[in-house]
Amino acid sequence: MSTGTVPKPIAGTSSFLDDRLGAGNFLKRNLRKVFPDHWSFLLGEIALYSFIILLLTGTFLTFFFKPSMGHVVYEGSYEPLKDVTMSEAYASSLHISFDVRGGLLMRQMHHWAALLFVAGMMVHALRVFFTGAYRKPRELNWLIGVGLLTLALLEGLTGYSLPDDLLSGAGLRITEGVAISLPLVGTWITFFLFGGEYPGEDVISRFYSLHILLIPGILLALISAHMVLMWVQKHTQMPGKGRTNTNVVGAPFYPAFMAKAGAYFMFTFGVIALLGTFAQINPIWLFGPYTPADISAGSQPDFYMGFLEGSLRLMPAWEINVLGFTLPLSVLIPALVPMGIIMTGLALYPFIEQWVTGDRSEHHVAERPRNNPHRTSIGMSAITFYGVLWLLGANDEISSFFHVSLNWTTYVGRVLVFVGPLVAYIVTYRICLGLQRADAAVIGHGVESGVIKRLPHGEYIEVHVPPNEAIEAHVRGKTPVPMIAGTDADSDGIPPKGMRGPLGKLRAKMSKAYGGEKIALDDGHGHGDEHGEHAEVGPGKDDKSLTH
Repeated sequence: MSTGTVPKPIAGTSSFLDDRLGAGNFLKRNLRKVFPDHWSFLLGEIALYSFIILLLTGTFLTFFFKPSMGHVVYEGSYEPLKDVTMSEAYASSLHISFDVRGGLLMRQMHHWAALLFVAGMMVHALRVFFTGAYRKPRELNWLIGVGLLTLALLEGLTGYSLPDDLLSGAGLRITEGVAISLPLVGTWITFFLFGGEYPGEDVISRFYSLHILLIPGILLALISAHMVLMWVQKHTQMPGKGRTNTNVVGAPFYPAFMAKAGAYFMFTFGVIALLGTFAQINPIWLFGPYTPADISAGSQPDFYMGFLEGSLRLMPAWEINVLGFTLPLSVLIPALVPMGIIMTGLALYPFIEQWVTGDRSEHHVAERPRNNPHRTSIGMSAITFYGVLWLLGANDEISSFFHVSLNWTTYVGRVLVFVGPLVAYIVTYRICLGLQRADAAVIGHGVESGVIKRLPHGEYIEVHVPPNEAIEAHVRGKTPVPMIAGTDADSDGIPPKGMRGPLGKLRAKMSKAYGGEKIALDDGHGHGDEHGEHAEVGPGKDDKSLTH
């Protein structure tokens, strides 16, 4: 559909470049590309802008950091560590913090941007999951996103270890323990990373190469592919008036979205700069240089690694000894299983859902989470599973602060990690059904007007009025969750051909439970229509959005 007259700035720029590069039509088409307007679509941009800030601050830090484990005697300006023997990596980190102008600000901005980068991707992934924005044709982009999140965790781990302070060294010791416990390849991986027996002499330089070259290069390539696919496939949009699978309602990329994105980048940059200025993070000078014989009390990793820390603390001391070989389950299970459940589950979910529902159609309108209660419940179960592990990563701090037994804290955590997701599933499912009933009431009986009316026979009622068109269209955007056709047996009790085997029967049962309409919208009208009370509530009708 037409977006109207091309603005003069776009026409002028396109003509200038077209005369020289032949790119006028390309620019006219893409600068007028329409983007939907919804606050949740900006969550992914937080991660993108944080990554840009990471690149900028990280480039600054590379000029001064020395990725070496060679021993030096500190002679910098931080008096408490004067004449202390330490690695060059730690000494250069202190130099950046105290002797390089703006160095501490850059270090702290880099660290805060890293946390915001991972947090932004997590929240963005949740938004995509809960709204079903991963469905066809976006499965490949979803897989790229899962890969980005996994790589971001590895990038954070390598960067966290570089200062070679006591806190990061404790985390590196756990990493070494996990690596060496891997069957068959554990010792090889450990020797490759550390260059010999722990702690070796090469781990900082090798992590440095991974941190500034290999992983950022892959991240940059995947982010570029992610953005190109999003641009080509067009953005999903929330249900509403005039929104269909064949159009996009919103504002053009230039100038509206470009101005909004630029302002949002500056806002993100400002928040990170303020955090770097006023919120101290990772004060390595307080921890001292790393030595394998020491460990600090109450040491905790960054938040994104907290769930792995919690799984290690909750796991019983199990191991298997066979033919002289030891399989340390107390390390392998917590290190690999939670990450495997979360990441593998995220990667496979679009394809599992497609198999269960039989839905192979394209979807460009996002779903409200309440309208797919099983998916929303599964997501909340995963969040609860992650949250319990994350919380119990600080079981020693919890025990100390609340003056409760550390053992009992651990025992309760072992129960909650199984019971918590189940309870979250049940509660979330009931909440989704309740919200669907509320939507049905809005359509069937209108919305509360705040006007109390007395009827001729003495009854008092609150007058309900029809909802605004925009609100009604948003609610009516609900569609039943797809379900495989012919899952029921025919009149002779014979199931369809594809549903006769054990797997087919399982698929039919799962499809009937997962799909279908749970709470239908009521087309009737309540008091507001019966008594002739009409008023509009909600957003006004003056919608100047563009349709493309």
